[in-house]
Amino acid sequence: MKELLNKEVENLRNELVEISEYMYHNPELGNEEFKSVQKLTSLLEEHNFIVEKEFLGLKTAFRAVYDSNKPGLTVGYLCEYDALPEIGHGCGHNMIGTMSAGAGVILSKILDEVGGRIIVYGTPAEETDGAKVIFAEEGVFEELDAAMILHPSNATSKSGTSMALYPLQFTYKGKTAHAASCPQDGINALNSVIQLFNGIDALRQHVTPDVRMHGIITNGGVAANIVPDEAVAQFYFRAAKKETVTELLEKVKAIAEGAALMTGATLEMERFELPYDNLVTHENLSDAFTENLKELGITEFATDKIFGSSDIGNVSHIVPTIHPNIGICDRSVISHSREMADATVTKLGHERLITGTLALAYTGYDVLTKKVEL
Repeated sequence: MKELLNKEVENLRNELVEISEYMYHNPELGNEEFKSVQKLTSLLEEHNFIVEKEFLGLKTAFRAVYDSNKPGLTVGYLCEYDALPEIGHGCGHNMIGTMSAGAGVILSKILDEVGGRIIVYGTPAEETDGAKVIFAEEGVFEELDAAMILHPSNATSKSGTSMALYPLQFTYKGKTAHAASCPQDGINALNSVIQLFNGIDALRQHVTPDVRMHGIITNGGVAANIVPDEAVAQFYFRAAKKETVTELLEKVKAIAEGAALMTGATLEMERFELPYDNLVTHENLSDAFTENLKELGITEFATDKIFGSSDIGNVSHIVPTIHPNIGICDRSVISHSREMADATVTKLGHERLITGTLALAYTGYDVLTKKVEL
């Protein structure tokens, strides 16, 4: 049966390369990926997927279903297609979206015989307000038996882990006054932000090594001779597990409240982006994908395990999930760079596009035929 998948991906090769290159040349920021969505949904509709656009009210999200109308499992492929400001597709999402949609299409060619369903999701804005978080909160992924996504990188590696992330904004409000003639009449909100940073820095020696805390001041006042009546800081708090982040936030909030008490300012805390859970790889599904990559000629795997944060983590807490990497360039090329974007449209990038698509389809077939214990 996998020989048929080989044949189908060859039939689709030129179209997949064209879609990936089109997105490379037309990068779109999160929640603005209208051209990319049109390309991907047109491919899926062309191959008889039933496509629901503007899924969950998100303008650039979609859900595409191919149903054999026979009993069986449901395999999900996740598309990403947002680009980075000024850099373009430095995270390779043009390849991610194309490989996931392509895998769904070629696997659909044998689904009527095998049984089950294929669902391809269009999940915008992974780099900012990842739509997978919203999908997860709405219970969308509960319809799946397995979820897969494949990320281009500077080396091939097995699905590993990602860090949980919680974005928190601190807004301090005080009282303006002339900083020279009557500073005693003011309440300096910026001083609260400075004490917030000092407190968080002091906390660093009392957290586990996996914790990351990094922030910026987005508003620190308007003029040097005016006591700032408002100051705002935004922080990302990360750790290997979301439980650790939850515990960390309690300590941070206490520090933030203390910083307000020190100056007499008032404090508001709010989430300014969507939080990401840590990725929990399903090892059996990961092993199946790895074996399929080996069967397709990729045998060298890097040992990298942790890669920042991603909304795929939220999916993995609901359904068996993998997020492996496929190498498309030299190790010296880093992610989120123009060099990585350019690597997606090289000869090797195109070959790995096809190999990755096929490996995803192979693994989907293994799931549908219950060769993988989930």
